[in-house]
Amino acid sequence: MPDFKGLMNKAKELAGKHPDQVDKGVKKGEDLAENKLGSNYDGQIKKGGDYVEGSLGVNEPDRQPE
Repeated sequence: MPDFKGLMNKAKELAGKHPDQVDKGVKKGEDLAENKLGSNYDGQIKKGGDYVEGSLGVNEPDRQPE
């Protein structure tokens, strides 16, 4: 069975070294979701993006969920 805790720690380490790339990827994913789902789910999409960034330890302080 894979070592998921080790994989998550490695992902956090890499994300910490490249927070700008993580943010860019999360925003790209959010844009894709908004294009597919429409603006009805903007709040949930932003919360999901914030959760991903928080899980990786790279939250942006100026980004607020709606």
